Amino acid sequence: MKLKLVTLAALVMVLLPVSLSAQSGTAVTIPQAQLMQPEELNQLLASPAANKPLVLQVGSHVMFTESHIKGSEYVGPGSQDLGIKALQDRVQKLPRTSAIVIYCGCCPWGRCPNIAPAFKALTAMGFTHVKALYLANNFGADWQSKGYAVASGD
Repeated sequence: MKLKLVTLAALVMVLLPVSLSAQSGTAVTIPQAQLMQPEELNQLLASPAANKPLVLQVGSHVMFTESHIKGSEYVGPGSQDLGIKALQDRVQKLPRTSAIVIYCGCCPWGRCPNIAPAFKALTAMGFTHVKALYLANNFGADWQSKGYAVASGD
């Protein structure tokens, strides 16, 4: 019994830091001031204003192909090195004051593996007007089901 407790304690000590470090890279780490509500983005995209943000989907390509925000571009999953590289390549030549909105919507906000790494990459590049679209539940529930403009395909 004593050996099992020692083994269990050792396992907890190994896994706890992994769990905590994974949590530090989730969407909940993005500052509240950098979040954009779906209603706000929908209104912005529907307005005749010429200065609309660049909207980038940083999640799954399958999800993007199935349904995405009309006018948005797919750059790759923010949780993968290739996705971050594609994101950096897409924005590299833009002025650092460009308005950029990123979104994923793969799962509930607190569990999204893609949005925080993408946000971090953009801010590390010096972009000062980056917003993360706050999709509390997922893309279907928080955007599509509200009747906001969507498209499908690449």
